Amino acid sequence: MSVLGTVAIIAAAVLIGTILQRLSGTGVGLVVAPVLSLLLGPAFGVLVTNMTTVVSGFLIMLSVWSAINWRKFWLIIPAAVIGAWPGAWLVGVLSAGWLSIILGSIVVAALLVTVTLRRLPEWTTKPPAVITGLIGGFFNTTSGVAAPVMVIYSRLSRWDQRSFAATLQPIFMTMGAASVISKLALGSVSTDGGAGIPFGWLFAAIVLTVIIGILIAGQLAKVVSASAARTLAMTLAGLGGAGAIIRGVIDVI
Repeated sequence: MSVLGTVAIIAAAVLIGTILQRLSGTGVGLVVAPVLSLLLGPAFGVLVTNMTTVVSGFLIMLSVWSAINWRKFWLIIPAAVIGAWPGAWLVGVLSAGWLSIILGSIVVAALLVTVTLRRLPEWTTKPPAVITGLIGGFFNTTSGVAAPVMVIYSRLSRWDQRSFAATLQPIFMTMGAASVISKLALGSVSTDGGAGIPFGWLFAAIVLTVIIGILIAGQLAKVVSASAARTLAMTLAGLGGAGAIIRGVIDVI
């Protein structure tokens, strides 16, 4: 694939993911990670996803600042940063095929749990927040998808939806940064993924695409409900996750 074609694919996936995240609170990781893992390989695809969540999380955070629950943020994030490092190590030692299988399995399993476990027992103490951070940081680094883990925690803790969706933005931003830093520090992923795209230019393109996505989402919010956007995000994620599993199995065999 040409560099131009690769950039176009990245931009399209990031744009759709950003729009869905702005409309529903989640979307970038769910949509972008499976799609880019299929097209760019799981290691580089997830790295681009992590970079995107840093930018989208930061920019969307600015517009929902007043609703953010910083206490819950600080309960979750220290453990998430710790969880990123074993995830980064695993990315560096596994083959592309097995990474694809793991990524797809995490996405599909997490979506099934999110959809089927509608009612969970109340658990509002500190341990579930720490456990959520550890698992979320690990999953975000290996697969680019932490949203389903966060949804499960929100149901356990009876977290108000408006505050939850807002607080996800700095959480995703910080998780994404921890994932990128840990993988680059351990040398788990090449900075161009073999695609020939300078890292600086790639990051600049992501920033521009995210800004465009947020602007488009601002207009779509007038006609598209958050539940509809969430349903679309989960559908795309499920298809992408299944595709990643199939690709991984083919590579391993």
